[in-house]
Amino acid sequence: MNVRSFQLSDYQPLTALLEEVLSEECYGLTMEAFARQLSWDSELVLVAVEHTEIVGMIIGTIDQNKGYYYRIAVSPHHRSKGVGKSLISGLRQRFQQRGVSKILIAADEHNEPVLPLYEAMGYATTDFFRSFQKLSIVAG
Repeated sequence: MNVRSFQLSDYQPLTALLEEVLSEECYGLTMEAFARQLSWDSELVLVAVEHTEIVGMIIGTIDQNKGYYYRIAVSPHHRSKGVGKSLISGLRQRFQQRGVSKILIAADEHNEPVLPLYEAMGYATTDFFRSFQKLSIVAG
C-alpha cells in the first residue's frame, strides 16, 4: 500500500469511496472541506492506494500553526488492515515537516466512530477538537 498526496486523476475514485462510506450529510460537508483544502494546500489531502485502487483518504488542514485531522475514510473491504493508521501517520509526518505546534483531531458527530483509532495511535481525548463551528470555515 502506498500513501501519497491527492492527484487530480484520483477525483472520481475518491468521490466514489466517500459516497460509499459516508452518510449523505457527512459526504456534503466532506466535499466542501475537500474542495476548500485543495485550493489552500493539496499536500494535506492524502490517499491510500492498494495496487491501483484508492482504498482510503484523509483530509488535514493547518490553522494558526495547529494541524487538524479533519476527515478519514477507508473502504469497508480494507478496514483493520492498517490503512487508517498509515494515513494518520502520513499526515502527522506532513504536519511535523511544517513545524505545527500541536496536532488536533476534529471531533464532530461524523468522526465519533474513528476516535478510538486515534486513541490507539497515542492521541488523548484532550487532542479532540470539538467546535460548533465548521472547521473548514475556521481554518484557512
